[in-house]
Amino acid sequence: MLSLNSLTLLWPSLLWIFLGLPVLAGGYVWLRREQRWSRHGYALLMLCGLSLVIFSLARPRAVLLLPGRLDIVMLAIDTSGSMRATDVQPSRIEAAQAAVRTFIAEQPSQVKVGIVTVAGTAAVVLAPTVSRDELYHSIENLPLQTGSALGSGILIALAQLLPGSGIEVDKLLTEADRPPLKDLGKPLGQEDKGTNQVKLEPGSNKALAIVLISDGQSNMGPEVLKMAQLAADHGVRVYTVGVGTTEGIVLKAQGVSMRVKLDETVLKKVAELTLADYYRATSASDLKKVYAALATTIRLEKHQSTEVTALFLATGTLLMLLAAFLSVRRDGRVL
Repeated sequence: MLSLNSLTLLWPSLLWIFLGLPVLAGGYVWLRREQRWSRHGYALLMLCGLSLVIFSLARPRAVLLLPGRLDIVMLAIDTSGSMRATDVQPSRIEAAQAAVRTFIAEQPSQVKVGIVTVAGTAAVVLAPTVSRDELYHSIENLPLQTGSALGSGILIALAQLLPGSGIEVDKLLTEADRPPLKDLGKPLGQEDKGTNQVKLEPGSNKALAIVLISDGQSNMGPEVLKMAQLAADHGVRVYTVGVGTTEGIVLKAQGVSMRVKLDETVLKKVAELTLADYYRATSASDLKKVYAALATTIRLEKHQSTEVTALFLATGTLLMLLAAFLSVRRDGRVL
């Protein structure tokens, strides 16, 4: 897939040749001024082909988006009490469930999807599977609990994606004091394993991905950004989806009132650290659109800028040949 917004030109100065097209078109109209306008369709097709050929002389370059080798996606769904908020109708959690169904349906049948819930702790609801029925059933009733441990959610999801990586989940969940990231020569969770494994480039593991759905508020468990760095050190992207509004809404529970707002700061940093994307959804319809777009984005891999001159040249030439063929078949001459 060609990313047109990344289009650049190596020789843009050659675009001056386009100035000759109006002269050419004007000469054709003058020579064929007595011909019915309905018979100028082939000339227009020829003009489009010639325009593409001229554009190819400027040597266009673009970033190519090609299908990546995606094998497994883990969905980490925030099930903390704040997800009861109704600033996204009918509620944050119900809108998230509906959008997750859209995401699952958009994935190719061979891609495995797993579900992790995130509240005061994180738990695997369903290990990665290709069974869409199991996935749909697993998200039907997600009980909301107190607390929000987004770091735990990322960690548990990562452990499901990389079961043989040596990540010490229990240690990371209970350890209070961890060494600074800059002192680690290996990915977090492997510093005491005595292996020679080194950090991977962030986002380099194209076969695996995590999608974190949350309102961004985290108050328990391992530090979110450290767990994001852990994912980055293993090359795994963590896409984040913010559910809610920045002004929030007041929730009442056990006689206590509290305003719960969408906190985008952490979610944006998690995506940035892992070279993924952050999406914001302030309504149920927005959320469905986000997941439909994310389902495609997560499967596409950006390649480096590549010269696509041949593509424009070939397309332009084919259009010109088609116009000539159709003209000869109808009138016995080229235009």
